Amino acid sequence: MNKYKIKLYGIVQGVGFRPFVKREADKIKLPGTVQNKGSYVEITAYGSIEKIRFFVDEIRENAPDRAVVIRTEIDPCDEGSASEAESLHTFSIIESEHREGEKFIPPDIGICRECAEELFDPGNRRYLHPFINCTQCGPRFTILKKLPYDRERTSMASFPMCESCEKEYYDKGSRRFDAQPVCCNDCGPEVYIIGGEKKGTEAVSETRRVIANGGIAAVKGIGGFHLVCDAENDEAVKRLRERKRRPRKPFGVMLRDIAVAKRECHLDEVRESILKGYERPIVLIKKREDTLISESVAPGNPRLGVMLPYAPLQLLLFSLNDGISGFPDALVMTSGNVSDAPICINDEEAVKELKDFADIFLSNDREILTRADDSVMDVFQGKPYMIRRSRGFAPLPLVISGEEEKRSILAVGGEMKNSFCIKSGNLLYPSAYVGDMTDHRSGLALKDGIKRMEKLLEAAPDMMIADTHPGYNSARIAEELSDKKDIPLIKLQHHYAHILSVMAENDCEGPVIGAAFDGTGYGSDGSIWGGEILLADRQGFTRLSHISPFKQPGGDASAREGWRIAVSMIHDLYPGREAEIAEKLGLCKADEAEAVSTAVDAGVGTVMSTSAGRLFDAVSAVLGICRSSSYEGEAASLLQFAAEEYAERENIDVNKVMSTHVNKNISTDILFGMVLDRALGNGDSSELAFLFHRILADFTVSEIRTQAEKNGLDTAALSGGCFQNLLFQQMVRSGLEKEGLKVLINSLIPPNDGGISVGQVYYRGSFRSDCVSP
Repeated sequence: MNKYKIKLYGIVQGVGFRPFVKREADKIKLPGTVQNKGSYVEITAYGSIEKIRFFVDEIRENAPDRAVVIRTEIDPCDEGSASEAESLHTFSIIESEHREGEKFIPPDIGICRECAEELFDPGNRRYLHPFINCTQCGPRFTILKKLPYDRERTSMASFPMCESCEKEYYDKGSRRFDAQPVCCNDCGPEVYIIGGEKKGTEAVSETRRVIANGGIAAVKGIGGFHLVCDAENDEAVKRLRERKRRPRKPFGVMLRDIAVAKRECHLDEVRESILKGYERPIVLIKKREDTLISESVAPGNPRLGVMLPYAPLQLLLFSLNDGISGFPDALVMTSGNVSDAPICINDEEAVKELKDFADIFLSNDREILTRADDSVMDVFQGKPYMIRRSRGFAPLPLVISGEEEKRSILAVGGEMKNSFCIKSGNLLYPSAYVGDMTDHRSGLALKDGIKRMEKLLEAAPDMMIADTHPGYNSARIAEELSDKKDIPLIKLQHHYAHILSVMAENDCEGPVIGAAFDGTGYGSDGSIWGGEILLADRQGFTRLSHISPFKQPGGDASAREGWRIAVSMIHDLYPGREAEIAEKLGLCKADEAEAVSTAVDAGVGTVMSTSAGRLFDAVSAVLGICRSSSYEGEAASLLQFAAEEYAERENIDVNKVMSTHVNKNISTDILFGMVLDRALGNGDSSELAFLFHRILADFTVSEIRTQAEKNGLDTAALSGGCFQNLLFQQMVRSGLEKEGLKVLINSLIPPNDGGISVGQVYYRGSFRSDCVSP
């Protein structure tokens, strides 16, 4: 018998992996040990090489659902003998030992079916326990202090196991064998009403009573507080909107179970599978015409952001048998925060920030160490398409190949939808969603998140990367941290980072022809970019072309008020007639149009822009769909919905090309003029919304094809917030594929600014004036 060391890398902590390995070894009577090394799991096993290989194959083939084995190493040991193996007799789990190396931190896992059944079983000792969990479910990342993942290094260290829980913890036949957060009603955390006397099920029942009566509750969950109300009660939803000062941005909705999801939404197999998956993200799904959910949940939006309960407390909110009748099976479940600020994670923050929002606060004494909003996901061509990457996914790394450089890099991302990313060797670790950096509290959360992640990964970055925009708070924080750490800081162009993000996710070195379409990014020439065609690889980029430039007036206001962009573009097309046209289209009053024109001519508060996002906003305003946005992307989203409604109504093939027009620059000025003229002629707004999408997609495809031919390339990459618009994405992608091009898109990394940090750390060049600044 020979002795072997087997190393397994991947998601092998917090998923019941060591107990699983022991069971597999016992099946074939293989003696040895399994140990958590922090950065990997190590097995010492005694047997023939054939038996060892069979054992490893069985591990890879039958690994727990939540585990991911990325790499295995099998090495013979010089020492060891049959007599040594006989002295072991059995296979055992031994105490964890810390080793440096690659880190794979387990994400939080939604409640499993077995725990959900036990929760409502009166004969089970964890009956109605709000923190029931096992090796296959429960909190992980949000309660973890440092690796290896063991109880004493989590916030569950404050709750010593009772005798019964400890017995299960050491029983290899138990589902809770080696389950680090294991607890029960006798030894686990407790829920309570902040500022009240009620605890446990009485506290849950009181919260249910408030919600059933139309009130708003703040409820502490896995990664932070939610604001909760009856999604079927229009007055309750409107009250939450008024209190949160969130007039139209859609709320997330949690539904009791999959049957309710099918009742309220048009649910296909892919979306159902994602909804029921252990990550439990919010999934965007088309709502049914006869939905019971209030229109105020997602005003003017044909889709709902839907999720299923993923924590035991949420199941209790829906189904506690306490005599309260008429409790809804659909709850608004939106992040517990002030708009643009990070989600609240403790009682002090919740009471301070949410006191004007909630009628009752249901909290608990299990500490949340890392903030994690709910992840948000769409589906494109049968695959997940991430909008916000957070709980359930963060901080799972991207693995890139051919990376010999071992340096560690910290990238702080962009300003909106901020997340950061740490690169360590060939692993890229994107953080959970942080927030919008315009709020100082998000800046504090960013610095705290970086400190915590560096500790978990044992990372000591030797370089930092930030956006080139001179006004970004994220860049200011990067400057502060780089000075403190005494490491160099590179500032990388925004749209180049977008293209790098999709290259990183697809493990592509480049070069590619990249289309980066979004709302705002600081260009290398000091203007606003956002409709860019780039030649890019990991060393740098060249700006090949862009949409037609226009004058963007109004400073920050123009990002919300598409009518300003529309008036500016009308002024260029029909100088002197902008007031007349603006009034006819209902864009603004004559004096407002004249004020915009005067400012544009004088260059006051006006910048040159090639922003595709602002072009979408201007067209939305001209068509009377959305004059001003109350949240980022509203005007463009409503324009998309109008176009989709027309295509569905007219049974149009969205992949059919309508134009082969080729210009040096994407001729969006001509496109805007066409839409404007037809709108003035009382054209159908939905039809014109569709034509705008179709022709802009055709222009984009044509320009990418032309640039690919010029540069001898066959790969295109699409990224930026405009590609969250899956109608536009589908048109561009199908057009490029018809031209014989390979198309790279984001999937589990957001195409919006939430993916910027991933692109930043993927950069491998040195200083170049057109893509970075010192």
